[in-house]
Amino acid sequence: IFDTIEFLKTGAKICVISFHSLEDRIVKNIFRDGARNEKLRIITKKPIVPKNEEICYNSRARSAKLRVAERI
Repeated sequence: IFDTIEFLKTGAKICVISFHSLEDRIVKNIFRDGARNEKLRIITKKPIVPKNEEICYNSRARSAKLRVAERI
């Protein structure tokens, strides 16, 4: 992910879906480091998770977390 950020143009957004807590922690830390270095602006302070309706329809979605950041 970190290398991908370097290829983004200013104003481009990066969206990452993680399915495991370890993956989510890695994404969260990379986004946080990018924000500290003034390369990213975190759009989602907390991850977006599926609603109960979607989990009932698709049980595999229950662990999904979406994080979004923008290149500055």
